[in-house]
Amino acid sequence: MREKNSLDSPLDNLEVVVFDLETTGFFPDKGDKIISIGAIKMTGSKINENQTFYTLVKIDTPIPKMISDLTNINDEQLQTAPEAPQALNDFFYFIGNSVLVAHHAKHELAFMKKITADSLGTKFEHRIIDTSFLIKLSNPICHPIPLEQLCHECGIEVKDRHNALADARMAAQVWAFFLEGAQNLGYQNLREVYDYLSRLR
Repeated sequence: MREKNSLDSPLDNLEVVVFDLETTGFFPDKGDKIISIGAIKMTGSKINENQTFYTLVKIDTPIPKMISDLTNINDEQLQTAPEAPQALNDFFYFIGNSVLVAHHAKHELAFMKKITADSLGTKFEHRIIDTSFLIKLSNPICHPIPLEQLCHECGIEVKDRHNALADARMAAQVWAFFLEGAQNLGYQNLREVYDYLSRLR
C-alpha cells in the first residue's frame, strides 16, 4: 500500500529519504563492508535539514589506507562505532517505510542486501530509486555520472565529498533539481514518470 501511495503521490508531496554509504570497496560479496551511513529526509523538492541520520559502522577488518584517506574514517573511530545490527536498526527506524533515493543506487542496494541478510537475517525490501531515474526525463540516454560532476553541472556546491551525510545531502540537491525539472515538464507523480520511461525501453 505504501509503495502504491508513493507512486501516485503528487511530486510536491512525495516523501523520500536520500541516503549514501561509505564502504571499504565495491564488492560486498567479496568481503567489502559498510563503514558509514548518511541520510536526509525530503518532501517534494524541500530538503528537511532537521531530519538527518549519520552513523559509523564497526567492522572486524582494518580499513584500507586509500579508503581511510578518502573518507577521513579510521580504524580507531570504528572501534567505538555501533556494530552492524545496531546501526541498521537505527537506520531502519529513521527511514520507516519511506521510499529511498540514492546516486548510483546499485552500489547501495548491493551492500544493503548483504548487510541486512548477514546482520539481521532478513531481506532488504525497501524500494531504492536512482537519481538517474529523473535525469532520464531530460536525457534518456544519459550514462552514469559521478556525483561530483553532476553537482557541478547543476550548480550545486561540492562540500565534504565522501562523507556519507554530506554526499546524501548533495544527492538530495540533485534529486530536488531534477524533481523540479520533472514538474516543469508536466509530470504529476512517479507513476507518470515510470510509464513514460517504460515506453523508451
